Amino acid sequence: MSSKLKIAGWVSIGVVAGALTTVSLQTVARGALAPLPLEELQQLAAVFGMVKSDYVEAVDEKKLITDAISGMVASLDPHSQYFDKKSFKEFREGTSGRFVGVGIEISQEDGLVKVVSPIEGSPAFRAGLKPNDLITKIDDGLVKGLTLSEAVKRMRGEPGTRVVLMIFRKDENRSFPVTITREEIKTQSVKGKVIEPGYGWVRVSQFQDRTVDDFARKIEELYKAEPNMKGLVLDLRNDPGGLLDAAVAISAAFLPENVVVVSTNGQLAESKFTYKASPEFYQRRSNTDPLRRLPAAIKTVPLVVLVNEGSASASEIVAGALQDHKRAILMGSQTFGKGSVQTVRPLGPDSGLKLTTARYYTPSGKSIQAKGILPDVPLDETAEGNLFSILRTREADLEKHLGSGQEAEKKDAVREKARDEARSKLEEESKKPQAERKVPEFGADTDFQLAQAIKQLKGQPVLISKTQTERKDEKKEN
Repeated sequence: MSSKLKIAGWVSIGVVAGALTTVSLQTVARGALAPLPLEELQQLAAVFGMVKSDYVEAVDEKKLITDAISGMVASLDPHSQYFDKKSFKEFREGTSGRFVGVGIEISQEDGLVKVVSPIEGSPAFRAGLKPNDLITKIDDGLVKGLTLSEAVKRMRGEPGTRVVLMIFRKDENRSFPVTITREEIKTQSVKGKVIEPGYGWVRVSQFQDRTVDDFARKIEELYKAEPNMKGLVLDLRNDPGGLLDAAVAISAAFLPENVVVVSTNGQLAESKFTYKASPEFYQRRSNTDPLRRLPAAIKTVPLVVLVNEGSASASEIVAGALQDHKRAILMGSQTFGKGSVQTVRPLGPDSGLKLTTARYYTPSGKSIQAKGILPDVPLDETAEGNLFSILRTREADLEKHLGSGQEAEKKDAVREKARDEARSKLEEESKKPQAERKVPEFGADTDFQLAQAIKQLKGQPVLISKTQTERKDEKKEN
């Protein structure tokens, strides 16, 4: 464990790829390769020669090769990626949780860059960018046709420099420019407060390098402010993942020592591993265990975990572990379904490969890949209902996504009908005044789901969703 640095895939240098991966960064040399298909390699060489000699204009040989590698890797699944010199440098810089950029999590939609979420406190957050905003231009360049990596590069820059993003906001049916000054993003991944006497709320928005220390500090603060804690809400909504060891640590904070948190399995022997609720599985840099200073009551305090479609990867590891061990009640909606592990290996001093090498499994042995975790208590987003969550992108929506490996994929006709209904509701909602369409901030007094979580802890009636249906892993039709 100590020889492997576990990192997570929301980290993408200033903006965050919607891939939401759990990544294992390894520098070990590979063993003997499998026999090579010589005939196919000869054909590849022949095509390379023809392009080089016959194409209408001269081509860059190195670019041809790197593009061929990129295409080969990208054909596997949404999370495997080839890093050239610049992108590999940016990736390694981004793993620290500090980066220069605008501070948004992104995915792709119809060839455009889609804002998954602005990082709290970032320049993009202060500029008013919202989830589901589409970026159509970066400065004077069109986004259409760019890869996510290329879009990331254009939004990066030096601290203090400006970038102009052209935003199309679908629910308002308008486009407008936003000028954002780049800065170093130091995301605060843990927030918390006493909601009312006896009941606390702690939110983990990402699993970063400092998350475990910040979490321990925040729990100490909560118990100092409220020594007689009767119940705690762990909020993982819209948490796209992060460091695997941080996820193991947060799970261990609530679980009995040495129980299984998560396991991984793939072709390689090194991908078959079981992580337990013990310091040896989450300590990386020192022998100090930040969880030691937590109050003993944290192991037994009644616990609710809030999740939604944006809860992915490392946050699903925590939710799955706490649910399987019956340590917490999960409330909210079905999670993203990012249940695969990527290994990043250098190919030399300045290039690398991020390759999907394993699936991860909850303590009970369930793969959540392209399925997600179902909450024990389904909740709508607001008292008025859960209008648009079904339109959100999940792992099963991604092209070429990896299946769960545990059951056959099938098309979900019920979900498709619900999506059509949600689109109609979205059109109606866009006609309302902006003030009436504002989504409550997590942790605010108007946070409907948090209010239901507190009711659950008190043993009071909860407004359970009557509309949510399980989203299956779907077979893509040709």
